[in-house]
Amino acid sequence: MNSDYKRRTLGRSGISVSALGIGCWAIGGPFWSGDQPLGWGEVDDRESIRAVRRALELGVNFFDTANVYGAGHSERVLAEALAGRRDEAVIATKFGATFDERTRQVGPDDGTPAGLRHAVRESLRRLNTDYVDLYQLHINELPIPQALDLVPVLEELVEQGLIRSYGWSTDFPERAEAFAQAGRHCTAIQADLSVLRGSFGVLPVADRFDLGVIIRGPLAMGLLSGKYGADSKLPPDDIRGLSPEWMTYFTDGRPTTEFLDRIAAIRELLTSGGRTLAQGALAWLWAYDARTVPIPGCRTVAQVEENAGALEHGPLPEKELAEIERLMGRA
Repeated sequence: MNSDYKRRTLGRSGISVSALGIGCWAIGGPFWSGDQPLGWGEVDDRESIRAVRRALELGVNFFDTANVYGAGHSERVLAEALAGRRDEAVIATKFGATFDERTRQVGPDDGTPAGLRHAVRESLRRLNTDYVDLYQLHINELPIPQALDLVPVLEELVEQGLIRSYGWSTDFPERAEAFAQAGRHCTAIQADLSVLRGSFGVLPVADRFDLGVIIRGPLAMGLLSGKYGADSKLPPDDIRGLSPEWMTYFTDGRPTTEFLDRIAAIRELLTSGGRTLAQGALAWLWAYDARTVPIPGCRTVAQVEENAGALEHGPLPEKELAEIERLMGRA
């Protein structure tokens, strides 16, 4: 593989990022909406910090968090991990949620210009940095007119040097297109996508407007890690254990049979060339669309090392990609 593949320019921003990023939802630890947990269970902050630093050592420089993850805790942990090394990292965070940092309770969304102005300064405080590289709207279904009201403020934040670029974490192509058309410094779309299913419709929009594509859920909420089978049961303090309606990969805390069957059908293809299942899932994304920057969540050094190992293998070969698409019914 050409080693240049390991890095790419994030859309039209000119920002150079590793082809693999680290998703920082899980390292935020527990947070709630009422009694419902929104995190992935308890987490060891020391191990999270070691994992982030190990990622940098392995050439992974892109870290994606959000103000709401752990009600601010993810941003604070990331700041500690990057202390003295900020210039080595590309930090993406998100806005749109409200929460109480003390109780870790999440409130209603706030997609207003005033909410945006407040949120960016709070994120900068927690991240202990003067600027954010990529600032993303985190309300998937915000009506387009309201989203467009945010664009002048985001452009102003770029001019002030508080952010370098911005984007929208949304699975709706029409929303991505509206944002891209409205803002000169809109440079990325973040969408849910894995070899099993996802928001394929945003990819043509990204190509048309030269946007980077940040991929959340590239390992299907852990299903493509190979750790979970038909007998697995996730605990109730893990959002996967509650299996909200949008999380189709898990049902009542157990892996959904349909997706386990899909994995079984393509496992051999994904693990070809000495890849692990997770590495094959990441390799599929790079082969499917070279703009993608998958951001698998990592809570441990071992997870970072396995996922970063996918960079050494590179994209899945065309033959395997074509066969997977046939088996998935997409060819």
